[in-house]
Amino acid sequence: MKHSKRPLTGLFGAVLLMVSGTLAAAETPILMTAPWAFTACEAWNESSVLSEELAASGWAANNKGRGHKVLQIYRTDCPDSPRVELHIAEKDGRAQCIYGGAVVSKELDDDVDYVMHAETERWQEMGAGEYGPMKAMFFQYLLFDGPYMEAMSNMGPFGAFLKLTGEVPGSVDACP
Repeated sequence: MKHSKRPLTGLFGAVLLMVSGTLAAAETPILMTAPWAFTACEAWNESSVLSEELAASGWAANNKGRGHKVLQIYRTDCPDSPRVELHIAEKDGRAQCIYGGAVVSKELDDDVDYVMHAETERWQEMGAGEYGPMKAMFFQYLLFDGPYMEAMSNMGPFGAFLKLTGEVPGSVDACP
């Protein structure tokens, strides 16, 4: 049986195009929403820089016995939007993301946890690798609360995290 390469026409073709367009749009979550954070968590675990170097440096183990660190992130220009968070734990000799989604932490500890925010345009620039954490912090493109010296001693992984925000697909057409 030979298949025709004719374009789909009529009602069936229109419905198929509409459904496929809707599915394509549904595949790309809005940047810094819970679905985006879930995917970012998976990407974290695939990154050897994040999972191996942050375990080797002791960064992941610095959690005050709670079992994980919390990183909350958000887009500054979306002030009414909820934050998202990642939980990072030392597991099997690696700094593993064990949760990525909506904020579930009641309180953060600024000795071990981080809150990072930047305008959407800046997240895109950092995610594209246009500049790293030093420039981002110096020019206050990226603002954060948390253990500053710990962050400074892990610039390579910090830069890899910023690039992760560009590697994980996320729509910026709307605020979360």
